[in-house]
Amino acid sequence: MTHDHMALDSITDIAGITVGHWTDLDAATGCTVVLCPPAGAVGGVDVRGGAPGTRETDLLRPGMLAERAHAVLLTGGSSFGLDAAAGVMRYLEEQGVGMPFGKSFIPLVAGAVVFDLNVGSDRVRPDAEAGYRAAKAAKGGMVEQGSVGVGTGCTVAKAGGLERCLKGGVGTACERGPDGLLVGAIAAVNAGGEVVDPERGRVVAGPRADTPGAFLDSIELMRAARSEGPTPGENTTNAVVATNARLTKEQVNRLASVSQDGFARAIRPAHTMSDGDTVFALATGEVPLATWRRGHLLEALAARAVERAVLRAVLCATGLAGVPSAQEWAEQAMP
Repeated sequence: MTHDHMALDSITDIAGITVGHWTDLDAATGCTVVLCPPAGAVGGVDVRGGAPGTRETDLLRPGMLAERAHAVLLTGGSSFGLDAAAGVMRYLEEQGVGMPFGKSFIPLVAGAVVFDLNVGSDRVRPDAEAGYRAAKAAKGGMVEQGSVGVGTGCTVAKAGGLERCLKGGVGTACERGPDGLLVGAIAAVNAGGEVVDPERGRVVAGPRADTPGAFLDSIELMRAARSEGPTPGENTTNAVVATNARLTKEQVNRLASVSQDGFARAIRPAHTMSDGDTVFALATGEVPLATWRRGHLLEALAARAVERAVLRAVLCATGLAGVPSAQEWAEQAMP
């Protein structure tokens, strides 16, 4: 199979993976749906944060009956936003997608939430209709990034409080290996920690200092007791990693686990008690892994894709609801 669209550098470079957003700019919330090919994809999950809001994660673990997932929902609205999954299920059922039971289909839709109730409206949350619309809008090709879908109400760098935070968002990236091997990621970045560009070793989004364009150091803020750090439960980075590799359920779960390294490299701190950091992994099975070394490479590439997706989420974001983006903050420093 050819992948002439590889230049998109997106999770949709994986054949059969599509992405749809539902966005409410007025309320600063939204949701994003990742749809698998109709037959589903072998699924796995790794929940690393101490304050997760998740759905159907148990069935993705090794040893459970279901091998495949049909969609993953990344949503705002905190736990209320999990209602959106019902709409995703309804859409897939209409398409005849799911585990067959008699004359019915039961779509397996996993999901995870970010807390965005402290930005925009805390009364509007993604619901079943929002999930349905996001699933219906899912398509291949270019994926809109930044302050859209689940990224709409996301914020980052909250060690100095919300008054010093910057805009988060949703971002995607894809890495290529030999023999057509691909692994892509999409990340919803609502981190309490600051976001770092690991390649250049510089902070791209930290707590805003009093001088335009400058950042405070999150860990130093907490060390000096100028801050107790981000409020528990109000921060989370969630991602979906997809590959065209042929993997067992155990291998997909391992891929989800290793992919969390992408969070650790691009966000500091990550995986804290006040985060819900979760990674879902999906394998469509087109490309066999010829050797165990290819498995090592796949894991390395997956973490790299997550890292780059996190960075893109922040760099593509635009200011909303009084929270400036990292780019807008940097521009304020220019003469």
